[in-house]
Amino acid sequence: MKILVVDDEKDIKDLFLQRFRKEIKEKEMEFIFAFSGEEALDYMKANEHEAVLILSDINMPGMSGLELLKHIKEKYEKPPPIVMMITAYGDAENYNEAIKLGADDFLTKPVDFMALKQKLKTKLQ
Repeated sequence: MKILVVDDEKDIKDLFLQRFRKEIKEKEMEFIFAFSGEEALDYMKANEHEAVLILSDINMPGMSGLELLKHIKEKYEKPPPIVMMITAYGDAENYNEAIKLGADDFLTKPVDFMALKQKLKTKLQ
């Protein structure tokens, strides 16, 4: 299963590769990283339907995660990727907007990787 992680913080890549080392080694999961909403859309345009799940930060310079979510839900519908939003701010406004735009789940930073692993296994069964 391919998972696209979208976050402007570059160190997130090392963190995910470390925390999902076993799943990557056993080829259960493959991670692709984009460091902006624009880069994520470029990847999706070139590799349509490869990413079955997208984990996106909300607060990014340029295109926000909410804008990215809107583009994804409008364009990629067959089959739609599962989109989980991640933010450092667990405020109701971001949560409500993400749900309204079609987010499948909502996580806050710092990411609880044990909980995330469980959510990923549940969502992708």
